[in-house]
Amino acid sequence: MKIGVKILPKTEVLDSQGRAVEGTLKNHGKAVNQCRVGKYVQLDIGETDESKALGKAKEIAEFVLYNPLIETYELEVVKK
Repeated sequence: MKIGVKILPKTEVLDSQGRAVEGTLKNHGKAVNQCRVGKYVQLDIGETDESKALGKAKEIAEFVLYNPLIETYELEVVKK
């Protein structure tokens, strides 16, 4: 089962990459209210049970994928 991990900076943390993208978009007439830049990691977990796969993905995300001081994460089951 594949699990996606979306990792974004916390809202109170300055997102310099997001600000740079916002500025570029604005300069090209495509302004947006806000842009946050993060990462997306897809894990292929060797489980068929969704709750077990999500549990393993949570363990992995909290062990190595995100920094709880400055980031948040969300898990999602990747549909085929």
